[in-house]
Amino acid sequence: MDRYARWNALLELLTDSGRITVEDAADRLKVSQATIRRDFDQLSQQQMITRTRGGAVANGVSYDLPLRYKTAKNSAEKQRIGAAAAALVTPGTVVGLNGGTTTTEVARALAVRPDLNTSADGAQLTVVTNALNIANELLVRSRMKIVVAGGVVRPQSFELVGPLGGALLREVTLDIALLGVDAIDPQLGAAAHHEGEASMNALMVARAKRVVIIADASKLGGHAFARICPIDRVDTLVTDSGADPRTVEAFRELGLTVVTA
Repeated sequence: MDRYARWNALLELLTDSGRITVEDAADRLKVSQATIRRDFDQLSQQQMITRTRGGAVANGVSYDLPLRYKTAKNSAEKQRIGAAAAALVTPGTVVGLNGGTTTTEVARALAVRPDLNTSADGAQLTVVTNALNIANELLVRSRMKIVVAGGVVRPQSFELVGPLGGALLREVTLDIALLGVDAIDPQLGAAAHHEGEASMNALMVARAKRVVIIADASKLGGHAFARICPIDRVDTLVTDSGADPRTVEAFRELGLTVVTA
């Protein structure tokens, strides 16, 4: 287990319990106590946790971890989901893409599709995003047209939020919006933990002809603070094969096309 994967695991343990001892963490992660002490010290220096005598406690809102610490969680599933979602995109269209670990995998899958860089009639794929890291992924690996919404950067997700970005999104039309979410539920719809991100995502939904929600199995049937859109605004759900069949069927009964990767 590399350092970032280990840090992610420690932060997840703190999310569940609120506090943990060095001994318990070392036992659960199968590493030495000296390694855990170093990890706790480094996470404390970044103000991610608070060190205690013999352990650590969670800081602030423990579920809202910076993106770089989330990449190790469900990574294989997210890569498969990313490839499946990217397969829904056709050449020469305008695509909306928000931030997050799963949509980053979508961007990587889009970037390696040669048919999207130049279509038969010479039209480029256009990607509209409010995520700085996704814009960078596409800029350095493709020749697509990239449009970045303005706003204030959220370090946790690298997303731009606020009225500056909203002004741009209100002036564009998207053929398809590929949106990662923190939760999607048949009754509650799609939602995000942060209201600023939810607002930007809702604008993408409003400007899109087709809405695709991208969520691994852990997000299905869950709830989050700020709603992005009701379920009847979603056309397609892309998830992984670990999703509960009953939950998948509940989405299908509401008219969604469900793609499992």
